[in-house]
Amino acid sequence: MDYSFNLYNAMAADGVYLSLKKILATSENPPVVLCIGSDLSVGDSLGPVTGTKIKEKLNGLNCYIYGTLAKPITAHEVKYMNDFLRATHPQSQIIAIDAAVGLAGDIGLIKLAKRAIKPGSGANKKLSKVGDVSIMGIVAERSMFNYSLFSATRLNIVYKMAEIISEGVCSYVLENLKNGVFTNIKTGA
Repeated sequence: MDYSFNLYNAMAADGVYLSLKKILATSENPPVVLCIGSDLSVGDSLGPVTGTKIKEKLNGLNCYIYGTLAKPITAHEVKYMNDFLRATHPQSQIIAIDAAVGLAGDIGLIKLAKRAIKPGSGANKKLSKVGDVSIMGIVAERSMFNYSLFSATRLNIVYKMAEIISEGVCSYVLENLKNGVFTNIKTGA
């Protein structure tokens, strides 16, 4: 089942949290978060901005967050990340976060699904799928010229989406930690 939330919905962060509760299987291992994108283009920066926000909010917890503004994971690196994540975190579920293009009326939607994400597909790239759960933020309209639209994306939209997604993911992690579900988590930086 897929879930969608508009970034202007005051309950969107709660929706992301509740959707993750429904989608992710119970595990003693917290999920690994893979935030895909580049800090070189506003439209493609949703992943790194979200990863940075999650890392800041979970300060002191050694939850694995890959893809931040300081160390972005671009779509091209995903082919290497699949093998790395499965070897390094074999028992953890992967939440993949990326910006996406869609219909004009869908701009501002945050979509969650229990399936892998295919990064770069909005730019017609043929890259590997990654993740067990996908969170996509639709930041621009799909067209033949997606690169130009990505650079014309408003930073405010990306920033609000990143705040909503990071709040939902962190609520999920912290709630499961508080309830003793995640027993295989390290504290400290």
